[in-house]
Amino acid sequence: MSFYDDIYPFYPLQRTPFIFSGSLLAIILVFLVLAASLLLILPGIRGRSRLFWMVRIITSLFIGAVIVALNFTSDWAEARMTTNATYKSFSSAVINADVGLHVGLYGINVTLKGNPVVQFNETINYNEMFSWHDSIDEEYKEALEKGLPNPILYIAEKFTLGSPCGLIFQYRYSGRYASATLWTAFCCWLVANILFSMPVILYAGYMMMATAAFIFFSMASFSTIMNVPQCIFSIGMYSFQTEYSHSFWLALATGVLCSVIGILVVIFNFVVPEKMNEAFSVGVDSYEDEDVSFGESYMNSAFLDKVTISPLPIKATVEHI
Repeated sequence: MSFYDDIYPFYPLQRTPFIFSGSLLAIILVFLVLAASLLLILPGIRGRSRLFWMVRIITSLFIGAVIVALNFTSDWAEARMTTNATYKSFSSAVINADVGLHVGLYGINVTLKGNPVVQFNETINYNEMFSWHDSIDEEYKEALEKGLPNPILYIAEKFTLGSPCGLIFQYRYSGRYASATLWTAFCCWLVANILFSMPVILYAGYMMMATAAFIFFSMASFSTIMNVPQCIFSIGMYSFQTEYSHSFWLALATGVLCSVIGILVVIFNFVVPEKMNEAFSVGVDSYEDEDVSFGESYMNSAFLDKVTISPLPIKATVEHI
């Protein structure tokens, strides 16, 4: 401890807690740039169509951003509690802290925040990420070598291959299938946006419904972890179990939004197809082509009339001569 300037017990420097995911930040920036680029065309749109196009762009990009971001969030399921627990190995020191478990599709985040934050001359504010490609055993060994607090090591151990709980098998496979169906939903969203720009609005509505279906499939895949016996996490005198969290409910809301859009597009396409074509600017080019062809035919007819009329004065001149 004296060698490390009384930082208790193993870290040479104070830990800096996790603030924000770099992947989520990149996704948000990309879709914000796309939104700003597409909104630049709004001044060139006349009348009430400008508001419709603005809502369409924002809604569509919101759906796409949510679908992509849900793959990288770490709060599909979570659990929190406040308890007294031993702080580090080889020590009897007890701290009062908030312990949290946040489960994503690719791993878990374990948080530990002291009450108060500064205890034993150390800032107790941790957010440790454990991702599973095949397992988290290697990351768990690194956590042991770094000397992470006991509550974090206890929760991470439950997800190792040697744990009798078998949580790694439940969460890893459900997360993989949920991620795969989310990427399929993203592909359906791309196809739907392409079809909305073409004179096939009906099929665009069908693809929005398919997007919603795959989002619901991802939720169903992740929900399989709740259908097996849950492992109880006990720290100190208290215990907790994971429950659905923000990302799960955000996926549900996005799926419902896609369903509503798809169903409304299909219904309106059958009830008022002319209004739908006008709203999505379908058939405008054909109308303009008809106007151009009518103008050209009118000009050609006028030119032919002049050609047929012009010989008359020539004939009269010859007869006069």
